[in-house]
Amino acid sequence: MSVKLTLNNGVEMPALGFGVFQTPPETTAASVAEALRVGYRLIDTAASYFNEREVGEGIRRSEVDRSELFVETKIWISDYGYDETLHSFDKSAGKLGVDQIDLLLLHQPVPTDFARTIGAYKALEKLLADGKVRAIGISNFMPGVLEDLLKETGVVPAVNQVEVHPYFTQPEVQAANAEHGILTQAWSPMGGITSYRGESGKSTFNDPVIGEIAAAHGKTPAQVMLRWHLQEGRSAIPKSVNPERIAANFDVFGFDLTAEQLAAIDALNTGVRGGPEPEAITREAFHRDIPEA
Repeated sequence: MSVKLTLNNGVEMPALGFGVFQTPPETTAASVAEALRVGYRLIDTAASYFNEREVGEGIRRSEVDRSELFVETKIWISDYGYDETLHSFDKSAGKLGVDQIDLLLLHQPVPTDFARTIGAYKALEKLLADGKVRAIGISNFMPGVLEDLLKETGVVPAVNQVEVHPYFTQPEVQAANAEHGILTQAWSPMGGITSYRGESGKSTFNDPVIGEIAAAHGKTPAQVMLRWHLQEGRSAIPKSVNPERIAANFDVFGFDLTAEQLAAIDALNTGVRGGPEPEAITREAFHRDIPEA
């Protein structure tokens, strides 16, 4: 069983996807194939993860028909600029082994070089118009930068992929997205980033509130957190290389959290970001050479 969300251009996307951030290339293909065997149909990767080729290999191993899959990737800031981004699409599509990418995102805004960010987004608009992608979007765009983007472009992003988990819910970002009909997609949806960047010993996975809700439903804390995202209308892209956890993370469609339980999880928000500050991203500090093949 799966649930689909309809994007603002009418394209349907699975609400729950499989992410491969920090998954080593040597284990990516097997993890993707296992996720597709379990039932995932949305795979999220990025040029800067350096595992797009292995994602493509995992898709081919699975033998799931391409028409059933939703493939999502992201352009890295080193390839921003109109012509550069058009070429970056070719690099990603070639590595993935697909002619069309279902959802293509700009990975980060670059406030110090916003003209290049706009050029990159206009390239996404061209790719959309040419049918090379089915939907376009952004990642880690805060409300002010989103407004600046909308003023200079013609297509409203379909998705804004941002850090959202029980300890960092970004309500103002979610509200800005909703105002423009943009779907919020959560990276680090279970707060895994809190396990190594948060307070010592404090993690969403051992939070007592989440643990109590999990016990009430006979589920794991991870399953509860993913169910929270789905019931609040977000897309979520959990990652794992463990087959048991890959399967467990997909088994979140047979129960419902109560309104009180959803509110209790919402109330855990600390306002503390786990990832880098989007405004601090610069091409100089975060340059990565994205290989041709």
